[in-house]
Amino acid sequence: MIMPGIVFFLLFKYVPILGSVIAFQDYNVYKGIMGSPFVGLKHFETLFTYPEFAKILKNTVLISIYQLVFGFPAPIILALLLNEVRKMWFKRSVQTIVYLPHFLSWVIVGGLVINVLSPNYGIINGMLEFLGMERTFFMQQPEFFRSIVVASGIWKEVGWNAIIYLAALASINTEMYEAADVDGAGRFRKMISITLPSLLPTIMILFLLRIGHLLDLGFEQIYMLINPLVADKGQIIDTYIYSVGLLGGQYSYTTAIGIFKSVVGLMLILSFNQISKRTTGETLY
Repeated sequence: MIMPGIVFFLLFKYVPILGSVIAFQDYNVYKGIMGSPFVGLKHFETLFTYPEFAKILKNTVLISIYQLVFGFPAPIILALLLNEVRKMWFKRSVQTIVYLPHFLSWVIVGGLVINVLSPNYGIINGMLEFLGMERTFFMQQPEFFRSIVVASGIWKEVGWNAIIYLAALASINTEMYEAADVDGAGRFRKMISITLPSLLPTIMILFLLRIGHLLDLGFEQIYMLINPLVADKGQIIDTYIYSVGLLGGQYSYTTAIGIFKSVVGLMLILSFNQISKRTTGETLY
């Protein structure tokens, strides 16, 4: 039963690692890996001396931190709120509604975001005009771009990400709540003293998994929302890899960037795993 999973990881996760050797070569598609000349750390030196890379890295880290600060707690809060709903028909209806955006592609969601924020017929600008305020070109102003990315990401994924927390909530022993009722604890007190501590192992594991992907924002979302007017604030590593690697054909250089991202992610996981072990006792391994 586990053989298909093993084959999948071998073919698509471990075998491609061997191709990372081209980061140390001037890779030529026609010569292949065996025929391309070895250049050592040349591409890594180019990466760290490229003037714009610091700005791209800063954009990536800032957007990722914003998503971590505002996006990571969102499904936890949603799961806690749904857990307090007693009307099952209402709870299931809300769950269905908040799950649906996950199944939409970023092409569709990006189009929705652009239309909602349109200065001509967008609902947000319509509300601003109704309140006596001027219409704003949200998608053309760099100061709004990061907020739009974070908000649209939360809207799309909050319902889906809440599933695992709802599953963890369902496994909490109900006798603890009954004992709390006997002691006179209210619903808020039970949430603080029972629900959140019971969720802590799940929260920490998911946080550790998320922190390892700090530099992986996802190409689709940014690519659908970015435009030349906001590129200064919106250009991230993934879109840079696309423009330089796939469109520019610099495969060795972008492979070096990928290795850099992987090393940073590994260091973050190892560091935060030790911090979590010392503070909460929860670890990935």
